[in-house]
Amino acid sequence: MKISDLLTYKRGKNLFLPAHGRGFALPTDLRRLLRKRPGIWDLPELLDIGGPLCSIGAIAVSQDESAKVFGADHCWYGVNGATGLLQASLLAIAKPGEAILMPRNAHRSLIQACVLGDIVPVLFDIPYLSDRGHAYPPDIDWLNKVLKLTSSCKLDITAAVLINPTYHGYSSELSILIKRLHKQGLKVLVDEAHGTYFASDIDKGLPVSALKAGADLVVNSLHKSAQGIVQTAVLWSQGQLVDPSVISRCLGLLQTTSPSSLLLASCELALKELTSRSGKRNLSSQIDDARDVFLRLKNLGLPLLKNDDPLRLVLHSSYHGICGFDADKWFIKHGIIGELPEPGTLTFCLGFNPLKGLAHAMKKCWYKLLLDNTSPKTYPPFPGPNFPLLSHPSMSCSLAYNSNSNLVMLNEAEGLVSADLVCPYPPGIPVLIPGELLDQQRINWMLGQHKFWPNQIPLQVRVVS
Repeated sequence: MKISDLLTYKRGKNLFLPAHGRGFALPTDLRRLLRKRPGIWDLPELLDIGGPLCSIGAIAVSQDESAKVFGADHCWYGVNGATGLLQASLLAIAKPGEAILMPRNAHRSLIQACVLGDIVPVLFDIPYLSDRGHAYPPDIDWLNKVLKLTSSCKLDITAAVLINPTYHGYSSELSILIKRLHKQGLKVLVDEAHGTYFASDIDKGLPVSALKAGADLVVNSLHKSAQGIVQTAVLWSQGQLVDPSVISRCLGLLQTTSPSSLLLASCELALKELTSRSGKRNLSSQIDDARDVFLRLKNLGLPLLKNDDPLRLVLHSSYHGICGFDADKWFIKHGIIGELPEPGTLTFCLGFNPLKGLAHAMKKCWYKLLLDNTSPKTYPPFPGPNFPLLSHPSMSCSLAYNSNSNLVMLNEAEGLVSADLVCPYPPGIPVLIPGELLDQQRINWMLGQHKFWPNQIPLQVRVVS
């Protein structure tokens, strides 16, 4: 089947990203634009349109207006997803040879930026929920323990990264963490790819947005947690700690010189949808409906996990002896397509889709699966990685990645240095990064993970020769 045919293929209930539900919840003005003559919107950086890095034109004006509405000092639209904006942000807050404190659940794009900019990632471990195999955001006590160790690591740490919320919708008390990092003298970048709509500020039950919490730089994915098209994102900056001209220069290193006008229009309209009266009304209704679906399914006996994002539904399938990958295949077979299957869970992104009939369909599908699953497996707690609380690569990420390398069997790699990322995707969280030393404990854990992720965790690794 051709790619173009697959794009219009009917797939049942779409509980995956992008959050606009295959067009159903796209902003009205964007839907109106797409109904016009095909391709009429495919324009270059004409003088009156401009681009994200231009000082004049409609896009520059739109970015300034968005910054004012959301309470930021500066705003840049992105057409290379949150990935491109996160990478540019990292390059803007650290020079080659400097270090950045970041959690172990940092997205792979941040590690790739360390490779590009010869930046040292100082990785701190985070709480781990072994009953489901999920990373969990740190609290202030955990962060204080991490910061106490940084004084002895003898690296020039200039900034810190926080991930909030996680892919599964877990969130921390961000304001307290950011305040503590600022007290330490660190600039703070928050990867808020999955929490754009928190900035709508319409519901006291939602986590505080990273901008309101005081982050210096914030990256939002507009297709993951707003009503933008895939690849749309936004970068916000505020305060005096990061020079906006440096951010623009770093964006210029990574951004196309021919950004899609359609995607840029989608950035503008997705943000306006979060702040318009009708958009807020619709979002509030969606949040209420999502909470209702959660409670109804929970009362019907489905093993749902509590989180902080009402638009993420996490099914704890392994609680009943069913692997998340097997559950995903079953749900797809019955017309319900989730976003993130993992060994212990299956995560659904409710997004901005209408939810009518969803609870009934999911209940019916789940109980059919339980009846079909006549030989449930016994899952022990999912083993954690047992990373040190604080660590950094034994060799520069950039040097390791670009060195001569060769493939070796994982069980023969003790004492060798990784030359590449090993990273299940999704969710895109590395289990091994360039420059890290492979000790026996890490090897044993990765071999155990291979049993859960046979197509994602290889039995061969690329190491520095």
